[in-house]
Amino acid sequence: MIKISELCRSYGDFQAVDHVSATIRRGEVVGLLGHNGAGKSTIMKMITGFLEPTSGSITIDGLQMGQDTPAIQQRIGYLPENCPVWPEMNVMEYLQYQGRLHGMGESDLNRAVATAIRRTELKDKASQPIQTLSRGYRQRVGVAQAILHNPDIIILDEPTNGLDPTQIRHMRRLIAELAEHATVIVSTHILQEVQAVCERVLILRAGKLVVDSSLDALQSGHTLLVRLDNPEATGYLGQIEGVASVAPRAGGEHHGYALTAPANIAPYVAAAVQQHGDKLYAMQPEVRDLETVFAEVNRTGVEEDS
Repeated sequence: MIKISELCRSYGDFQAVDHVSATIRRGEVVGLLGHNGAGKSTIMKMITGFLEPTSGSITIDGLQMGQDTPAIQQRIGYLPENCPVWPEMNVMEYLQYQGRLHGMGESDLNRAVATAIRRTELKDKASQPIQTLSRGYRQRVGVAQAILHNPDIIILDEPTNGLDPTQIRHMRRLIAELAEHATVIVSTHILQEVQAVCERVLILRAGKLVVDSSLDALQSGHTLLVRLDNPEATGYLGQIEGVASVAPRAGGEHHGYALTAPANIAPYVAAAVQQHGDKLYAMQPEVRDLETVFAEVNRTGVEEDS
């Protein structure tokens, strides 16, 4: 649905986005991650047509950004990071104004506003001036305007910013609901939110795309953890075909080993342990959380730059 090809954006000598290419399929929920200045917001602004690329292209269902920008923007709902709203308007007035900007007729507009207010749980605040709302409620107003016109693509920059734990849980449910009918791109600094709502992750570092993977594949890794009664099993474990390396792993009552190997190696490890007469107490793949993966990616970047 969304195809980004060799996308670049520079500001003078500074390369904010550096030859990024990716394809996002219809109905995916994709997390866009990276440190401040990595290029996340710049890419989202280019996808939404608010910023022109220095070079490269963006295609959405055969429409070319630049040539077909107005048609593409009609299909996109966008929540910028700072959630710009008109503070002197009340919530209902602001959403009606946004609906008219999308060209909605009055009957469709009233229905769309009522639906957006219901989905973002803003009913009790609908008649209040936006300037009197807390940061969390203003954020909900921003989400309401992003989904008001029932877009095919929804881009949310820091959607849980300022929300309390209850509001965050509601936002997760809403994103899951939106993904039933739309492609959703979420950018956030809160890694737990990506783990909670996304199925795929794109990680940027210094303007470059360094990771493009499903969350399951990214977190599963290629390490098998084994616990035996033998403190000297490194030798024969390392000789098993497919095992790239073996390292002692401290902790626990028994002797632990971390095997770098493909996921299907487990039966061969079990057979080797039995052949050598050792007792096998545990064997499981190592599961990494997204925080670990993110740290590994950025640590590699620091080592490359040094």
